[in-house]
Amino acid sequence: MPLVVVLGIITVLLVRSRDVRAWEAVLIGLFGFYLAMTPMGWAVVATVNWLLGGLG
Repeated sequence: MPLVVVLGIITVLLVRSRDVRAWEAVLIGLFGFYLAMTPMGWAVVATVNWLLGGLG
């Protein structure tokens, strides 16, 4: 399952709960970067992949 789908599902659930904390706002922001794939988005993708690669 692509990461953008997972972040999209999490975003929908958070918005429906109407209770968004700081770390949840970061997830929503990451979803926006992945979805838009702006030039800055590629840097975010590379950073997240690097972090997840280090954890796994």
